[in-house]
Amino acid sequence: MNELHLETSPYLLQHAKNPIYWKAWNDKTLALAKEQNKLIVLSVGYSACHWCHVMEHESFEDEEVALVMNEHYISIKVDREERPDIDSIYMKAVQLMTGQGGWPMNVVLLPDGKPVWGGTFFRKNNWIDALQQLQQLYQNEPAKVYDYAEKLLSGIQAMELVSVDNEAALPTMKELEKLVTKWAKSFDKEYGGYARAPKFMMPNNYLFLQRYGYQTQNNEILDFVDLTLTRMAWGGLFDTIGGGFSRYSVDMRWHVPHFEKMLYDNGQLLSLYSEAYKRTQKPLYKEVVEKTHEFIKAELTMENGAFYSALDADSINEDGKQEEGAFYVWQKDELERLIKEDYEIFSAVYNINEFGYWEHKNYVLIQTRPLEEIANTYHITFKELKLKKQGWEKLLYNERKKRHSPGLDDKVLTSWNALMLKGYADSYKAFQKQEYINAAIKNAEFIVKEMWHADGFLWRTYKNDKAKIKGFLEDYAHTIDAFITLYEATLHEQWLLYAKQLADYCLDNFYDEKKQFFAYNQVNEKALIAAHYETEDNVIPASNSVMANALFKLSILFENSHYEIRAKNMLRLITPNFDYASAFSNWLNLWLNFSGQNRELAICGTNAAEAAKQINSLYIPHVLLAGCTGKSPIPFLKGRFVKNSLMFYVCKNKACNLPVYDADEAVKQLKINIEQNEF
Repeated sequence: MNELHLETSPYLLQHAKNPIYWKAWNDKTLALAKEQNKLIVLSVGYSACHWCHVMEHESFEDEEVALVMNEHYISIKVDREERPDIDSIYMKAVQLMTGQGGWPMNVVLLPDGKPVWGGTFFRKNNWIDALQQLQQLYQNEPAKVYDYAEKLLSGIQAMELVSVDNEAALPTMKELEKLVTKWAKSFDKEYGGYARAPKFMMPNNYLFLQRYGYQTQNNEILDFVDLTLTRMAWGGLFDTIGGGFSRYSVDMRWHVPHFEKMLYDNGQLLSLYSEAYKRTQKPLYKEVVEKTHEFIKAELTMENGAFYSALDADSINEDGKQEEGAFYVWQKDELERLIKEDYEIFSAVYNINEFGYWEHKNYVLIQTRPLEEIANTYHITFKELKLKKQGWEKLLYNERKKRHSPGLDDKVLTSWNALMLKGYADSYKAFQKQEYINAAIKNAEFIVKEMWHADGFLWRTYKNDKAKIKGFLEDYAHTIDAFITLYEATLHEQWLLYAKQLADYCLDNFYDEKKQFFAYNQVNEKALIAAHYETEDNVIPASNSVMANALFKLSILFENSHYEIRAKNMLRLITPNFDYASAFSNWLNLWLNFSGQNRELAICGTNAAEAAKQINSLYIPHVLLAGCTGKSPIPFLKGRFVKNSLMFYVCKNKACNLPVYDADEAVKQLKINIEQNEF
């Protein structure tokens, strides 16, 4: 029978009433497959996935499909967000077999878990035909199936890391410049992002490019970053009415999104837009941060400070049917009725025209011109138009609340919570808004209380007041990174000490001495069919690149050469893969950390926290900040506190200048290397 009613994942519960005899991934289910010598259907998706819902409706709710699956297969449903390790391993198999990947992901496995066939979305008849043919082949020619499975497994294992000489030199500035020049050939110079569709936001790419452009005084790169951030904020990708970004745009213009809103995107984009605001002081970037915060607060925040995972793309339309984007789109007659006498200028701002049209009489709001330009056209002041825009958005927000809301994925994931925690800490650095740091601290306290077991490990997921599934490397890496950022924002040393404690746990339980990288699963836990080492940065930076950057910072703050050696070795080993730079942007950020431009700043004194606010509001990405308001146990700060005095120590390569007593003088010392373009 279908056993998914026993689970807590919203995605698995969505399938709990299917006629398929779904089971969860666990030892009992895997043992059953071996006992009955049955092939396994592994189906992986997530609750906000539109095409997952479509395949469920077409196939998994169908009695004919159920008959085939229930008779011949052990059927397992997996929420990829709960078990990213399973998803990663079998996605490699699908990519090897088909040349592409995506969700839903459907793979047929041998009873021992080795994959033999798979793909993504299947129509009902194709799905039935494939399953019947595979079952017949397995029954009549099992040796052929096992032989193919072994070859496929070898291919999966070959996709893992290949060790190289870890004495290789780090890339030079000239080599980095070549990488960025090659990278720039894929830039969309009209709408920002990359010249292809669909368009994903890739926040870490732009965090690096912004830093690179700043540290090399490359205005072309900085202009491209600003073009991208502006167009993303103007596009339908960003919900200008209710706040928050959708996962990606299906077109080149950032216009029509795949409407699900994911916590991990919005957390990273808070960091990106906050950093960009510090560099430019652009009001648009501040508006994005404020609206994203309001969305997170209203839709994805629990009373205990935890954050939910996502809102679905689909919602119930006026006809009572599930429809992608139904909650977010508008029709012309509806807008004319609501906006009344301001409709003409409203339509100019949001392109209620051929450019802004989507399909089925629906429009997705998109801005293409600055408000100043539109105000001039209509002979009103910028201030008047801005006030009108705020009024329109409030009106449409209240009207939209009358619609059926998208479904909520209400599970809590440690790594995604950490990304949002970091986003709030970075927002506080930029804007000093107490509400932002309160959200960050409350979430950090939730992680410590509910997701950190007394035995030292982190849990992966939380729902119904219960944490479960041991965490993966990404949960540790992002939590460590977030705690370091929270320390920089507050100077509360407990967060830094927590970060070190978790890093030490990772070195003891995830680090592979032979590979010199961290495994995705704990090395002493029962392994899947192959080990997984996450090294390529994607929409979320790779857990190994996050760990390496964190170890670099911790090596300085705790004067720990072991951390530094680990981070540098990881960078050296990954360097030969840098040909496609966008997949390694967080590693390139680490390389900039090891460059001659990097600085450390210690602020010590009773008023150090206030002084840190001033420094944190500046765009100085090459600076690692630490500070204390009393005697500190942090080695980097040892002996630097003097009562009734505020001192700033600027350091480079473990050597510090004489302290200065003025923040502006310290900033001059920090910025001098940028002006000299020193590498």
